[in-house]
Amino acid sequence: MDVRTTPARLREAARETVRDARLASGPPLRPTRRAWQFDVLVALVLGIATVYYGIDNADVVVVREIAPGVVHVVPRPSGPGGLAFMVTLAVIASGALALRRRHPLAVLCVVTAATLATPQSVGRLTFYAFVIAVYSAAVYSPYRVATLAALPVSVALVGTSGNSVAPIVPNQYIALLILVPMAVAAVGLRTWKLRTDEGRIRLSALEREQAEALRRAVEHERARIARELHDVVTHNVSVMIIQAGAARKIMNTSPEQAGEALLAVEAGGRAAMTELRHVMGLLTMGSEGEGTDGDADLADTAADLAPQPGLDQLETLVGRVRDTGLPVDLTVTGRPRPLPPGLELAAYRVVQEALTNTVKHASGASAAVTVAYGPQRLRVEVTDTGGHPGAGVAAGNGRGLIGLRERLAVHDGTLNTGRRLTGGYRVEALIPLETP
Repeated sequence: MDVRTTPARLREAARETVRDARLASGPPLRPTRRAWQFDVLVALVLGIATVYYGIDNADVVVVREIAPGVVHVVPRPSGPGGLAFMVTLAVIASGALALRRRHPLAVLCVVTAATLATPQSVGRLTFYAFVIAVYSAAVYSPYRVATLAALPVSVALVGTSGNSVAPIVPNQYIALLILVPMAVAAVGLRTWKLRTDEGRIRLSALEREQAEALRRAVEHERARIARELHDVVTHNVSVMIIQAGAARKIMNTSPEQAGEALLAVEAGGRAAMTELRHVMGLLTMGSEGEGTDGDADLADTAADLAPQPGLDQLETLVGRVRDTGLPVDLTVTGRPRPLPPGLELAAYRVVQEALTNTVKHASGASAAVTVAYGPQRLRVEVTDTGGHPGAGVAAGNGRGLIGLRERLAVHDGTLNTGRRLTGGYRVEALIPLETP
């Protein structure tokens, strides 16, 4: 229960009001160079006009008829001192407007003080500057609470002073005062339209750039998936076709060997399915399979999340190729050491693609795989002795080698391919390594 007295609550409310008045409701305005130049021009024009008005009205006595037959003599500052006083007021009030966007409240205080000091007989010296200062504080000040408090106070002070009556506008200036606001409004509308058009153009350009970036990302992802599918499907299916063909030929004469060939086909199919899960898992991860239960689902998830093949699985890869009848020698030189998974996958795909091409296009040949760990680079070389294309094998389109070059380029590696002088084909990949 609140037991504070009314004075205590009032004091607390006053403290909160003062604290809120010191807090900005937003960042201070940082005028552009064009806005700064415009404010300086306004201050200069108004300053010249008011200084000229002060000089022109020095040592002038104004007689006003306040009633029929009753006149009132309004004295104006006279002499050098009066002239200097009027010029000073005009310069201060007009010159402060150059900072009306950056420090609107400070400008309002300065112009209000100059307006209060201006004699009633020469109210035009500071009246127009006061109007502009009030407008600027209301529009540009980030201190909203302080502004809402300062504006009524300034208007009330000026209204209750000797300058409570606005200066009389001569008839010859009435047309100007009508045309100037119209011109300002027209310029403002034109500026708003130009800024709106510029914003629309920038938004359209941004949308086009985003659409183009999305299109490039989709194309890049499609190419990456196509490379993965090519590497997985081409190798395993080629091996399976050769083994199945061999089993068919020897099924009647050597059932045991045919059974071994069929087991190799089954193993190749399982390997293909495992690697296909890797590829498809990249596309479906996070959107499917959430909330699964049971050991079988957990096993499938574990298989999907298993690591991609690396150089430690080359023996298994070479063994599957040997089962097709292609003699393959595997040689590893240097000190093997852990490498980044992406780099190992790229090297593995080089051996896989080269051996697949040998099986398809060099039947009856023998192959040799060399992996050399150097201090600054990894060299992977696959050579074969040459042979003839297998039955029913179409000519390649080179997509596999293109995919290998793109894979290696990610790791700043290079791929060299070509026929050997002694016959056969050679594939060599050079991948830079970080110095341990």
